[in-house]
Amino acid sequence: MIAKGETLEATTDRLCREIEALLPGVWCSVLRVERNGLLHPLAGPRFPDEYSTLLEGLMIGPQVGSCGSAAYLGAAITATDIATDPRWVDFKGPALALGLKACWSTPIRGAGGAILGTFAFYFKEKRGPTPREVEIVASCTALCAIALERHQRVIEHERRAYVDALTDLPNRASFDVALERLSCAEPGAWALLVVDLDNLKTINDTFGHAIGDALLQAVAARVAASMAPDRVFRMGGDEFAVILQGAEALASVERAAQRVLEALAVPAECSGHMILPRATIGGAVLSADDSDAESVRQHADFALYHAKEIGRGGFVLYWPGIGSAIKTRIEAIRDVDAALQEGRIDAFYQPIVRLDTRAIVGLEALCRLRRPSGEIVSAAAFHQATSDVSVASHLTERMMAVVASDVRSWLEQGIPLQHVGINIASADFHSGTLYSRLEAAFGRENVPLKHIILEVTESVYLGQRDPVVAREIKALRGHGLRVALDDFGTGFASLTHLLTVPVDIIKIDKSFIDRLAQGDPSLAIVEGLVDIARKLDIRVIAEGIESEIQASLLTEIGCKLGQGYLFSQAVPRQVATGLLVRFAQPSGEQEAGKAGGMTSPAGKAWRSEDAGVGQSQR
Repeated sequence: MIAKGETLEATTDRLCREIEALLPGVWCSVLRVERNGLLHPLAGPRFPDEYSTLLEGLMIGPQVGSCGSAAYLGAAITATDIATDPRWVDFKGPALALGLKACWSTPIRGAGGAILGTFAFYFKEKRGPTPREVEIVASCTALCAIALERHQRVIEHERRAYVDALTDLPNRASFDVALERLSCAEPGAWALLVVDLDNLKTINDTFGHAIGDALLQAVAARVAASMAPDRVFRMGGDEFAVILQGAEALASVERAAQRVLEALAVPAECSGHMILPRATIGGAVLSADDSDAESVRQHADFALYHAKEIGRGGFVLYWPGIGSAIKTRIEAIRDVDAALQEGRIDAFYQPIVRLDTRAIVGLEALCRLRRPSGEIVSAAAFHQATSDVSVASHLTERMMAVVASDVRSWLEQGIPLQHVGINIASADFHSGTLYSRLEAAFGRENVPLKHIILEVTESVYLGQRDPVVAREIKALRGHGLRVALDDFGTGFASLTHLLTVPVDIIKIDKSFIDRLAQGDPSLAIVEGLVDIARKLDIRVIAEGIESEIQASLLTEIGCKLGQGYLFSQAVPRQVATGLLVRFAQPSGEQEAGKAGGMTSPAGKAWRSEDAGVGQSQR
């Protein structure tokens, strides 16, 4: 029948009938195991249709009767007493109702060792197989393997709909089917990992898509090997999913995730290039609160999302509160998107001054959102939204346009403006279009880019480990743009990083300035930074100056520039204009006393009230 090409169902049905005639009292069945781990009954002449229907689409696992367990473990499983065997707890009812008391199931292996199906004997007495039955089944499984492999070749074109062509893993469609069939009756019975390959875009951009494809194949093979016998799926792009059912994996989902990370921790040879894969993983375990498998999937996605937010390259297991945090972020994204659409994103400006003359040498443009009620909120209130690539990009685009328009207005008024700092997000660097966008935005207003300083926070700057960020910073400076490293000292950046990716300005974070006092270690640290930066020809700006004592100490140790509430908080353009008119230092005038009347009397601190604005307006 195999040679003649008769159907798999007809062939295995005939085999079972022959065996049942040879061994009176034995009930025989053959099940196929799909590539996504689902069971499909092929033959069972003595079983009623209702029984076979119960087996259709079951996910194999270590506690799924004799057949599901044999397929999962790759070993013969004998249940000499179905009524008491723990593997049969959820399945014994229908079998016992048919008078079946024992079951022996053997996996059917293909030529390459893959599990293709199971061949089972059911007995009406509590017993295991006899030596003769063992011998017969050995022949039967060999015949079934031939029939199943032929069947696989015949339906290969159908299989492609459920298998990823690049990695040969089950694909998203296959995952959706498998997930739908998982039981949610017992909390903790299974778990889900979502694995996101972090550096695929960089690899594609740097080496080409052929190398990226080779990396995906290497990652797929490693993840599948580290998770076996649990099933791994390629969800598309740079994402994989793993359905965990094994007792060891479920005992420590964190350890299972760590096995994946360890498997990826060795460079992979990709068409002549040694590439180190990097991945971030989110996970979720079926809980009593999960009404269906889709909620577990959503929870794993939440966990992955959170893992990316707190630092790529690690693992986060879902906990109930994580959904609220992500919901808050989604709402922030929605609010910012609406504000962008309605023109409610604007720039406020905080002056940067010379500490000796108190003349304004520049401004930092800070993003502000105006709520429909008219309330103005700072970027801190919607900071979560800026981690979204699209939102961050559109905010930068809006700020470029606003700042360009304001600078053009100031130049036309004859105000001696030197520069305005604009904050740049990580997404802006990775777009590869930052310089052209700057050229376009400021070109429309005929504003030379010499008036712009790009401010980069430590977290973005540390992306220099990613060649894209380093390349962009170097390219921007090559075009004559100046780059400032903002919030210096709050993260892990150090002056040694400046040897590979130099900047023009360091802005010392407020946390150091707050502690400035004689004898405090912060004073020694800031003094050291100022001295080193001077030798590297890097300008230093002290952030968050709030008292004359702080300003005096900074002046004594050689820090020449600062910003903070001692001078002014961030103010709207009208107030900024007034401050510039009265206190701006003309570019090129570097010595104290040459500000042409723009400095305040006796060098004392001025405040934004001096420009005619009250606290409520600020």
